[in-house]
Amino acid sequence: MKSIKTFVAVAALSVMSFGAFAQSVTATASTLDGAEAQIAAQAKQAGASYHITEANVNNGVHMTAELTK
Repeated sequence: MKSIKTFVAVAALSVMSFGAFAQSVTATASTLDGAEAQIAAQAKQAGASYHITEANVNNGVHMTAELTK
């Protein structure tokens, strides 16, 4: 029983620490390359890596990404 409680506590802390370092950012530009460059600059400034989660092209580009450390 004690090992189950320990496992649950460790799992909960792992999820909390991952969530503490994830951040969503957005950028708008006239091209996909321009929007990605803005995302990359934001990630570099935060000292994080990025993963693009959404890009919408409609009279310009709107891009969303998740930064993770």
